[in-house]
Amino acid sequence: RGLRAALARLGRAGAGGARAAMEPAERAVVRCVPSEPKLSLQLVLPDGSARHMQRDREEPLGRALARIATNAAKGRGKKSKKPRAEDGEADEAELPEVRLFSRDGREVPEEVPNSAAWQDGAVLHVGTARYRVERNPPAVTELRLPRSLLAGFPVCPKVSAEFAAPEHCLFRWYRERRPRGGGEGPAWEEERDPEGSERVFTPSNALVGLRLKLRCTPGDGARRFGPPREVESGGPVEAGPGACTFDSRHLYTRRVCGRGSVRAVSYNVLADTYAQTEFSRTVLYPYCAPYALEVDYRQNLLKKELVGYNADLICLQEVDKSVFAESLAPALDAFGLEGLFKIKEKQHEGLATFYRRDKFSLLSQHDIAFCEALLSDPLHTELRDKLDQYPAVRDKVLQRSSVLQVSVLQSATDPSRKLCVANTHLYWHPKGGNIRLIQIAVALSHIRYVACDLYPNIPVIFCGDFNSTPSSGTYGFMSTGGIAEDHEDWVSNGEEERCNMPLSHPFKLQSACGEPAYTNYVGGFYGCLDYIFIDKNALEVEQVIPLPSHEEVTTHQALPSVSHPSDHIALVCDLRWK
Repeated sequence: RGLRAALARLGRAGAGGARAAMEPAERAVVRCVPSEPKLSLQLVLPDGSARHMQRDREEPLGRALARIATNAAKGRGKKSKKPRAEDGEADEAELPEVRLFSRDGREVPEEVPNSAAWQDGAVLHVGTARYRVERNPPAVTELRLPRSLLAGFPVCPKVSAEFAAPEHCLFRWYRERRPRGGGEGPAWEEERDPEGSERVFTPSNALVGLRLKLRCTPGDGARRFGPPREVESGGPVEAGPGACTFDSRHLYTRRVCGRGSVRAVSYNVLADTYAQTEFSRTVLYPYCAPYALEVDYRQNLLKKELVGYNADLICLQEVDKSVFAESLAPALDAFGLEGLFKIKEKQHEGLATFYRRDKFSLLSQHDIAFCEALLSDPLHTELRDKLDQYPAVRDKVLQRSSVLQVSVLQSATDPSRKLCVANTHLYWHPKGGNIRLIQIAVALSHIRYVACDLYPNIPVIFCGDFNSTPSSGTYGFMSTGGIAEDHEDWVSNGEEERCNMPLSHPFKLQSACGEPAYTNYVGGFYGCLDYIFIDKNALEVEQVIPLPSHEEVTTHQALPSVSHPSDHIALVCDLRWK
């Protein structure tokens, strides 16, 4: 055995460089990340067997090479049907020569740790077979298409990748071509439309009745590409609904606004957890076709609407956790928007804020739940002491799961410009005016801490569904900076829940979109509940995107409908720094 080893070493010295220079025909894929104690190695051995090995990162290379040799010898023994040695290991005489060469042709010493030895571009020799090492190559870990596909509406796949980024991946879209003569399974034809090479694809009416297929080749932006992955749609493309309520609004938002301006959107998108109840179908929205209440259908409309606004900031309310992760975040990411999510702990829905990456970067997040903040944050000690005098109201406030999302953004082009973007959805009950006043007092105290103490004097944009009409105490408090202790909203739910206290805040806020006749229009109610409040000392309104006409809103009686995805209407405006 010693003689054989010596002869082998002599052979290596003469032939190593030449062998390393040979072009490898196979791939050896290595995954090695600092956060994991083991690295993985995948390759197909000369006998055709696929191997997936897990090795310690700090193990000497020689041990990993010895294991590869043993596996290769076992496979070769099985193929030739030779009996194994008694101990189950291949006899050393049958072990193939296994060596690793660096990219420059030098043999990697066997004492080098695995983490340092297996470098991208190295060449592995297993007998006469050659493998090019691909360390952490781009890989698609998840690729999914929406369940509902509508002609004229963007199809946004969910793409998750490792060692890659969706913006560097290659996408190819295919349409189904029914085989002639009763052949087996569908044939596929690549889309020749220029859009067919993009991450997002909008099927034309010509594709109605046909399924789609997507092939994604992962890339890392450094000219490295991994193996492609394919996914087929579960069903065919269906016909769209025709004209939608937001089509005419998109005429005003065809382009992203300029550097000195910010386009903001606030929108309660109607959570699926509320739209799909029997009460919703039979009492709240009996006029809406059942299929138009389905989440997949509504998501098609919502994604097209939001994308068409070309917004820099989007604040959404009633966002289902799964809708954010599986639908909205992947779709808006494809159009350059980064998403943040804050869930209501007692529900499966919450708030989402999106910002345009090439205009803003995220400096910090300061999200709170009103009940928790009121109980534990010293900021609210004075308010908490006042509220203790009214235990019935205090308990009701603490039972609510409402949250506040606060994000501090910095301009990508002018770092001196920062924004405090707040987003909320206040208590819904018509008689809950007193509860909403307490919630908004907590919100404004928290925003004051962020926008005045942590980041002195940065402008505030406060979006949300405030569930408050322009005549309410909450709207008046927001707009004027104070509310009297004898305001009628303190007894909004009767004398038993009377709660009298004066409140004030330091901001100069105005409703950027004014006071529309309504932002919520359902069968039994319509009114203005949603607002984009801005700091009028620092920001001014450039334009307000007109809301849909009353005729458009009532085409199908009320909202939601086959042409509108929510029971609310999005507010959209362009703002600029003063």
